[in-house]
Amino acid sequence: MSKEVYEKVNREPTGLDMRRVIPIFLMVFVDMLGLTVVLPLLHLYAAVHGAGPLEVGAVLAAFPLAQLIGVPMMGALSDRYGRRPLLLISQVTTCISFIMLGLANSLALIIVSRLFDGLFGANIATAQAALSDITDASNRARGLGITGAAFGLGFIFGPAIAILSFELTDSLAVPAFTAALYSFLSILITTFMFKETHPPERRGGASSSGIGPVTLFRYLARPFVGFLLLLMFAQQFIFFGFESLLGLFTLTRLGFLGAGNAALFLFVGIILVIVQMRAIGPWSNRFGEGRLVVAALFLLALGLLLAGTTPEQPHPFYVRELVARDLMAGAPTRAQTLIGDLRVQLPANGNNGPAGVLWLALALVPISVGAALIRPALNSLITRSVGDNEYGSALGVSSALVSAANASAPLLAGFLFQQLGSSAPFAIGGALMAALCVASLSLSRRGPRGA
Repeated sequence: MSKEVYEKVNREPTGLDMRRVIPIFLMVFVDMLGLTVVLPLLHLYAAVHGAGPLEVGAVLAAFPLAQLIGVPMMGALSDRYGRRPLLLISQVTTCISFIMLGLANSLALIIVSRLFDGLFGANIATAQAALSDITDASNRARGLGITGAAFGLGFIFGPAIAILSFELTDSLAVPAFTAALYSFLSILITTFMFKETHPPERRGGASSSGIGPVTLFRYLARPFVGFLLLLMFAQQFIFFGFESLLGLFTLTRLGFLGAGNAALFLFVGIILVIVQMRAIGPWSNRFGEGRLVVAALFLLALGLLLAGTTPEQPHPFYVRELVARDLMAGAPTRAQTLIGDLRVQLPANGNNGPAGVLWLALALVPISVGAALIRPALNSLITRSVGDNEYGSALGVSSALVSAANASAPLLAGFLFQQLGSSAPFAIGGALMAALCVASLSLSRRGPRGA
């Protein structure tokens, strides 16, 4: 690491300008509310038009696959033309896509609405680029952690709003239009509260050399940045495999249905928000983002391995016959719709107790802390490794790789669950996460060189 970079990275932390951070926080929170109102119900939108497992999988995969092209393109354009116009384009197209979803009268229109949002909806990546514009190396991880907290809050409240709106109206159009309303609110926040963070004198330069898929390969070809981006993809692939199967796992081990899983996700969400709002800034200043990445991967590995050994003991109020009846009337999970009937076995009656629930709750603590740290720390390192006029395109590539991991991980995780047992995805995922931790040890000793 050069002396200049060392001094830049290790200078005293500066405070965040909350007048500029708060609008970005609100944008991300409202955008995530809109997205998470729709996500839990996507399989139902497809099912009402006669979709089978393959077609439902196409609906679920359309958005993240389109993001592989759209987010790097929109990020590079935000480097060239500024954050505000690209945020507005992203938010307007997201709003239109939700309206299309609410009005869709065929499976084809549902898929088109998700592709449209994926190609042009780079709201979160552009907001992260805007936050990177107004922070420096000493406080960027904290700033990105605040957007992560907004992300987590959206995931806490959005699904609850989705289920409530659907249950009260029994209409799938209402959640879609509710999401469109949140998107419209984010447009108002950007229009009236957000001030441009990327002025004309900082635009252009390196990001102008490639817009579209070429941007992805351009960053992967840069040794240090490429390593960080591949690390982002790999850890998200492992983590989302766990996340997508957690509901099935708790069903087979603990007998949990909707309420139990909702309580678990609320528990995880609270930890995420506390770490990202209160802890990541001080920890980043004290230990550096490189060490945070290593620690986060270690915690994720530990938590996944612990989760995989959760005792098969249903919760104290479990009754197998009641759960089986409710399952027969329920909708398929994400993993089921992607790979078909998983033929899971429910726990037997007679072994009820709190041990399984308490063990999984313990395992979720390191998983939650690791998940709260990993993406803000990696994205902070990525922005430190590129020029000031490349934040949008670099974070766009990072976000696109996360979407690619989210699209593909449930397929492999579900296959492992079906073929090798419910513990297999977590045990294998924990071992792979530990390997990533070892591979990332160099991050604790080196800075953004060779980028």
